[in-house]
Amino acid sequence: MTDRFGDSLSRRGLLRVGGAALIAPALASPALSQGQSDVIRIGHLTPRTGFLGPLGEFAVQAAQLAVEEINAAGGIAGRKVELLAEDSVNPQTASAKAERMVQRDRVACLVGEINSASALAISQVAQREKVLFINTGANSDALRGADCKRYLFHVEAQNTMMVRAAGRALVEKGLIKGKKVYALTADYAFGHDLLKQAKKFFIANEATLAGEDLIPTELTDFSPFLLKLRQGRPDLVICNLAGAQITNFLKQYSEFGLPFPVAGFGFDTALAWGAGPGNFLGTWPVVWHHQIDSPSAKAFVTAFRAKYKKPPENQGWGDYTAMKIVAQSMNALKSTDSTKIVEYLEKGATFDIAKTREGYFRPWDHELMQEMYAITALPADQVKNPYDIFTATGPLPGPGESLEVLATTRDENACTFPA
Repeated sequence: MTDRFGDSLSRRGLLRVGGAALIAPALASPALSQGQSDVIRIGHLTPRTGFLGPLGEFAVQAAQLAVEEINAAGGIAGRKVELLAEDSVNPQTASAKAERMVQRDRVACLVGEINSASALAISQVAQREKVLFINTGANSDALRGADCKRYLFHVEAQNTMMVRAAGRALVEKGLIKGKKVYALTADYAFGHDLLKQAKKFFIANEATLAGEDLIPTELTDFSPFLLKLRQGRPDLVICNLAGAQITNFLKQYSEFGLPFPVAGFGFDTALAWGAGPGNFLGTWPVVWHHQIDSPSAKAFVTAFRAKYKKPPENQGWGDYTAMKIVAQSMNALKSTDSTKIVEYLEKGATFDIAKTREGYFRPWDHELMQEMYAITALPADQVKNPYDIFTATGPLPGPGESLEVLATTRDENACTFPA
């Protein structure tokens, strides 16, 4: 098969997420250049403590699994990959660690992050040092718009894509048009941006935002806000929270016994598992889930379960996939040069990303164009194990639609890369 670059190698032969055929044999043996170390280092930064820590755990585990598979398949052009993984903690620490990884440890690229403010800080280092950074978990539209960077790419979906994916399901359920919505939003960069996109969706779909509250990320007691919801009697509660906030909110919402439907525009399946059957409620968007019916998705789930005794969730998918994209790109180019990789990705390289369609990065904002999903909690009496606690839509966009229909247009989220 010939790909968009005229290579004789099959695109799918270059990347089998979770499969043994990750790297084509023709690319597995030559050294990238003379005089280089036998090891290629990749820097991995993501929150491993705090309210995003539960997601960071999956991210680190999946990145480690990917590196093991890459090395088992021959490494990158015959060289082993070494993962340097650290807790990003906060934007200031993330920036300092990214700089140290690039300048002292000589990493070939940076991968990871969940916090949007930290992702911005890392991207500034990556741009200054001209080192590739693949964002695996930060959703802010601004990272693809006003704050976009030439050396920054996004495996994670932007907030607009999350809103539109969940929004389709909510519209079909009759929960949006003409309804009163109350929004609870995480009080940091991600939440602010998500609320901004949510408000656009409400206006476009004739819903009324009847109330809204910003929730500090360290808050654990939601009772004052639950009392406000009881008094406000909205038609729908929108939970624009993040990380452990969502798990805590859902548990307390169930304890209060409020009757109003719940949904959210940002989500990770680990948070549903943390809430547990009976507490997990509503409809939510995800960029990936462990029940997807594709060969590469099943292979990834099997490998992750074998190593960690649990299925992977979407944050793990993001870091795993980013590592495999890095390996495919470096092998295709026989180079670790970030500028060459940026050009390769901008020219339309496609990747098996453990879904039913391959993905590619848009050249003008570096967002991965991909299928998404909306999941809905199963009633507690239908849950048979701690992980399969939801049903899912088919891929969004659907088979006959462009992968770009959920994403922002140039007019909505203009990006101008810095020189």
